[in-house]
Amino acid sequence: MSFPKSFLEELKNRTRVSDVVGRKVKLTRRGREFVGLSPFNNEKTPSFTVNDDKQFYHCFSTGEHGDAIKFLEKTENLSFLEAVERLASEAGMEMPRRDPQEAEREQKRTGLIDVMSAAQDYFRESLNRGKGAEARAYLARRGLSDATIENFGIGFAPDDRSGLKSYMMGRGFKIPQMVEGGLLISGEDIREPYDRFRNRVMFPIEDARGRVIAFGGRALDPNAKAKYMNSPETPLFHKGRLLYNLARARKPSYDQGSVVTVEGYMDVVALGQAGINNAVAPLGTALTEEQIGLLWRLAPEPILCFDGDKAGLRAAYRAVERVLPLLKPGHSLRFALLPEGQDPDDLVKSGGVEAMEEVLTAARPLSEIVWDKEVEAGTWDTPERKAQLKSKISAVIREIADPTVQDFYRDALGERLNKFLRPHQATGGRSNWRNERQNGGYQPKRAWNSGGNTKGGAPFRQPSTPQLKQSSLARGGDLGAGRREQLLILTLLNHPVLLESYCEDLAAVEIKDRMLDKIRNEIIDIAAVHAPLDREALRGHLDKRGLSDSARRLESGTALKSETFAWADANEQEAEEAWLHLLQWHQRAADLQMELKAAERALAEELTDENFARLTALKAELSGLSKL
Repeated sequence: MSFPKSFLEELKNRTRVSDVVGRKVKLTRRGREFVGLSPFNNEKTPSFTVNDDKQFYHCFSTGEHGDAIKFLEKTENLSFLEAVERLASEAGMEMPRRDPQEAEREQKRTGLIDVMSAAQDYFRESLNRGKGAEARAYLARRGLSDATIENFGIGFAPDDRSGLKSYMMGRGFKIPQMVEGGLLISGEDIREPYDRFRNRVMFPIEDARGRVIAFGGRALDPNAKAKYMNSPETPLFHKGRLLYNLARARKPSYDQGSVVTVEGYMDVVALGQAGINNAVAPLGTALTEEQIGLLWRLAPEPILCFDGDKAGLRAAYRAVERVLPLLKPGHSLRFALLPEGQDPDDLVKSGGVEAMEEVLTAARPLSEIVWDKEVEAGTWDTPERKAQLKSKISAVIREIADPTVQDFYRDALGERLNKFLRPHQATGGRSNWRNERQNGGYQPKRAWNSGGNTKGGAPFRQPSTPQLKQSSLARGGDLGAGRREQLLILTLLNHPVLLESYCEDLAAVEIKDRMLDKIRNEIIDIAAVHAPLDREALRGHLDKRGLSDSARRLESGTALKSETFAWADANEQEAEEAWLHLLQWHQRAADLQMELKAAERALAEELTDENFARLTALKAELSGLSKL
């Protein structure tokens, strides 16, 4: 099967060769390249190089050379089709279907490249002619040198409805081509297509190969309806899949291991003139998943630079929401906030490039912005509000799809949250949010087990009432994580009075079942505004939130009937004892799962007797915990 050239180009643009090769070869970065031992022979001195900028690998000892597709073919014995399918799946791209008309469309796209190149000639020529005087004066006021204007290909679209059209027709291009390229406006109610860009300073938008595929125009008329205007979506241009100045910034970004994202064309141009050549900008939209992928191909932790006003903070928070599900080990974002009221151009002019570099150097990690976003959204001065904050941060952490990254965010934000909510109890160790129960920071009023003791926490005591002695908790019954979650929620549905003392504990506990988690969050929300909370008020709130059927299903399950403490006819002492025990049990199991993952990673990195013994002990404890 042959693939459209545009599809293969997009696939390669989304794929870092070093990521693909790095699964097979241990790579070390040296300048713009990575080096390692050749996978094609048993050499002892590294002769194998990878260049993400040029999208290839090369083995000096064997002469093997190719791109990411070729590497999979060579090292995993895949066919070309199989290699493309794998990389497309990893890049989130759909495989193209067989289409006999694709060759025709590819030829048309190639023709549109020529159309856009000719339009760029027109705009650049127009800037240097008599009609371009106002545009040249504007650029001079912005402090742009002739060299910068030339380097970025900046031009001018005269205030003429047919200037570009006449020029292009004189060079042999047809009106349908210009319409398809977004250069002319046409429609059923328009007798004659006319120039889209008029009386605007023009910024060419290039693809990853440096070819002009679209334009952005800045209005010279202060009364223009749109200050900035981009080309519409075309067969060549999809604004959510590209970054302004991508081709020009690629090499400096690789060289420096850093890329800076600013808000607009002029910011990029001003930084480029100041010597900061690794800047790019989205094209009039909030960052998309595809654009974040492009940034990660340039550098593992791109810096997003925003104005320091409220609009800038909102843009930063939107970026946080977009990137959380995409996070993966070694890849994140950093955030640089400019002084309020200044954009990069203003800052460079007032303080020089040093002032801008100082802001970039002080860029803050994503985790801090996540924290600020949640904490600054309210006042957390009561137990109920504190519980709500815990719930909100737990929900944010669950947005992270990668389990390893999620674990470390849970630790980092948990420790920070504990210090924020309980400064007098904060410790320098691991997060009390996850471990305070087994480290002594939290002691249930009454708890028990069937004669044993959890290795990581306070000893469980025998139940104090005859009814509880018959429950699964006391008899060593098999309660998996799912049943524990059900019992935790069911007990609170029937004994909401417990929330007066344990709302914060409910917020902190890990609940993986999505429906139970929704119920948990709604319980916390109503408890924050309705105290004391009774069963009727709680049921009414869940009904308003569309969760009453889910609550009824939980109560109608026969598997929980024997756990008498969870039902409404149990006395409050029974319910409290059992709920606290269950909470400690469930939290210890969650902590063990996290410790188990860490032990598995440690053993994979270093196969030692100590690491193996640690892993074995954790597995044994976790197995025993399922049947206390």
